[in-house]
Amino acid sequence: MGAFAPSLVAYVRRAQSQSSFQVIPDFRKWNKNLSQLIQNGQLMKARCMFDQMSQRNVVTWNSMISGYLRNGEIVSARRLFDDMPERNVVSWNLMMSGYADSRSTRQLLEGRRLFDQMPERDSVSWNTMISGYARNKKMVEAVKLFDQMPVKNVISWNAMITGFLQNGDVHSAIKMFERMPVRDSASVSTIVSGLIGNGKLDEATEFLHKHGKDGQLGDALDAYNTLIAGYGQNGRVKEARRLFDQIPAGLSLMKEDTSKTNTGCQKLKFTRNLISWNSMIMCYVKAGDTGSAQQLFDEMPERDAVSWNTMINAYIQEGQLDKAVSLFNEMPNRDSRSWNFMISGYALKGELEIARDFFNRMPQKSLVSWNSIIAGYEQNGLYEASIELFIQMQEFGEKPDRHTLSSILSACAGLGGLYQGMQIHQLVTKTLSADIPINNSIITMYARCGNIRDAMAIFDDMKTRRDVVSWNAMIGGYARHGFAGEALDLFQEMKRMKVKPTYLTFVSVLHACDHAGLVTEGRMHFDSMVNEFGIAPRVEHFASLVDVIGRHGNLEEALQLIKCMPMEPDSTVWGALLGACRVHKNVDMACIAAEELMRLEPESSAPYVLLHNMHVDFGRWEDAKQVRRKMEKNGIRKQCGYSWIELHDRVHLFASGDCDHPDAEGIHALAENLNKVIKDLGFEIFQSVFDY
Repeated sequence: MGAFAPSLVAYVRRAQSQSSFQVIPDFRKWNKNLSQLIQNGQLMKARCMFDQMSQRNVVTWNSMISGYLRNGEIVSARRLFDDMPERNVVSWNLMMSGYADSRSTRQLLEGRRLFDQMPERDSVSWNTMISGYARNKKMVEAVKLFDQMPVKNVISWNAMITGFLQNGDVHSAIKMFERMPVRDSASVSTIVSGLIGNGKLDEATEFLHKHGKDGQLGDALDAYNTLIAGYGQNGRVKEARRLFDQIPAGLSLMKEDTSKTNTGCQKLKFTRNLISWNSMIMCYVKAGDTGSAQQLFDEMPERDAVSWNTMINAYIQEGQLDKAVSLFNEMPNRDSRSWNFMISGYALKGELEIARDFFNRMPQKSLVSWNSIIAGYEQNGLYEASIELFIQMQEFGEKPDRHTLSSILSACAGLGGLYQGMQIHQLVTKTLSADIPINNSIITMYARCGNIRDAMAIFDDMKTRRDVVSWNAMIGGYARHGFAGEALDLFQEMKRMKVKPTYLTFVSVLHACDHAGLVTEGRMHFDSMVNEFGIAPRVEHFASLVDVIGRHGNLEEALQLIKCMPMEPDSTVWGALLGACRVHKNVDMACIAAEELMRLEPESSAPYVLLHNMHVDFGRWEDAKQVRRKMEKNGIRKQCGYSWIELHDRVHLFASGDCDHPDAEGIHALAENLNKVIKDLGFEIFQSVFDY
């Protein structure tokens, strides 16, 4: 933005200095440039250009207002509207549509106030207000306004039909359709789409067969395409293909009928268009039949960006990135969606260098592009890199949305960066109306950073707007930080509120039982998960149950539980048993668990070190040497343990044996004093004697 404004000012000054006559502004050129910036999502540059214009006409004002409304900035749009020196009916309709398109009753009322104040109204004014009422489920007001409308056009009737269908009143929609004096293709398509949306696919088919052939056959094409998509959404691919095949192929008819009568010309109107082909391809993609989709794609007489992007995304979803890249390279005119698919596809697979390369080469980055690469780094555990990209995004003048901020909150949670998380929370408060998902992200961030009080404050503020993710985040936060009682109490409250728990809920509940050593409760909740809620136990549940049973001293029971698992135990399960064996000094069973861990994680030093130290504790020096020799033979190096803590807005990293911290001497002295206090209280300190 900084480079844009001075060059614009210089241009204006130069133009003024080159003529002593009054400068006649080229409104068409300026307005075209302004609209181009708005369409490209460069709203800040567009506003800069608007402010630098020496003269503006009503089209200029309307373009800028439209840009703000398109980006959801209704307050900025209203300021401009109020400042307009003169308005036309388009100005009023634009501002009114901004309010009418909202789901807010207050804003809808403001839209009606503008409607009542309009010096003159056209059909767009009436239709906009009718659609606003319908969208907000106020069909009584919509009908009243429709009846008052002096001249109704087909759009007015279609708006009422759409309103009834959106509110589930299929009967009234059909009656309105039958009353229509004149219908267009949108009327039939609206009914078909509305019936599908209300779960009445077969009724939609019957309606199309009954009304789709009224008048010219060409009128039915949009409805046919809608029905094809409806079949695809419901997994009825064969019926979709049958309907697709009923639509004549335009090229063959073109050759046969160019010299025919008007009847032949009518047939030409009813031919497959790009939407027909794309809808059928999407049906195959949704059904997982990429081969048939590719075959149809190859048969297409022409393709658009939707055709290419559908196939590219299909291969990405199947993990066939080589085929996706091949299509991407063949694509003649890539758009932002094409690039974004490739970025998110490689990020999802963990190949972040390739994802970043696509991002860097992208000619024009959109908000979705930034969100895709930021989420990619966050989901792959590269939290600092995702935060750096977030900062870079703001430097480029891109405004974050709720998806961006949700990813960054997750990154802060992963880092344990409470201070950064609090800053993002403040940004959410200033720029967004926090919805359920964003509040859940804030709860998770505070909970993982150990700030349980603020997490609970957000949770309490949500009240009746909580979903199961909210409950899981809060229960998980309590469990993770040792507040087992609070976690289990909250779980009981969750059940009282009739919120159905998920498998993640029970991961946290069992984790809480594990922390508190509640063996009986752990077994009870595990049984409740399976028998009361019908949730199949996963590896995470078995790991927690093995840990709680094993740490209570029931090692044989824990081992039998592992042997009875319906899936192969992973490293967390065997790690839980190994930890319990160390607590209860069962070396023989520890050897079993350690061997399994070495098989599952051949590069990890943890099982070697733990088993070595257990042998040393029991004076089994030869066994300890064997573990060390095996470790050397396999080329395993002891991994350096580390931890970190955030203090005074800084993250302090502590590695095992590291003395580089400026306060190392004082920290070590404090640790020694704490060890002495722990020993004096009668507790035993486990300390590794494995020096490598």
